[in-house]
Amino acid sequence: QVQLVESGGGLVQAGGSLRLSCTASGGTMRSYAAGWFRQAPGQEREFVAAHNWNGDTYYSDSVKGRFTISRANAKNMVYMQMNNLKPEDTAVYYCAVARHWGSRINEDEYDYWGQGTRVIVSS
Repeated sequence: QVQLVESGGGLVQAGGSLRLSCTASGGTMRSYAAGWFRQAPGQEREFVAAHNWNGDTYYSDSVKGRFTISRANAKNMVYMQMNNLKPEDTAVYYCAVARHWGSRINEDEYDYWGQGTRVIVSS
């Protein structure tokens, strides 16, 4: 059983930056693909970014060029650097890991989830 804990959320002005972290325990991060999802108020959870064990990354069009997902397997950590934040990025951000590198965007393919960290971007 893998436990994931996100951190790094907070309140930031539009144009600012935040770095989210996801700490894994109970498993080896290098064995999993990792992803970030988000859920804005009143909306369904959506895919943001994914990173597999070979270094391949994949982003939603809405964050491409602004967000960067990375991982430090030795530390069992996954990160997401978020730059040029916009009010529409306001959401609870979730870290998740998957045993298989499938569609990357389908949350049903992810096996373990964190509790989320809230990001609020003010205009």
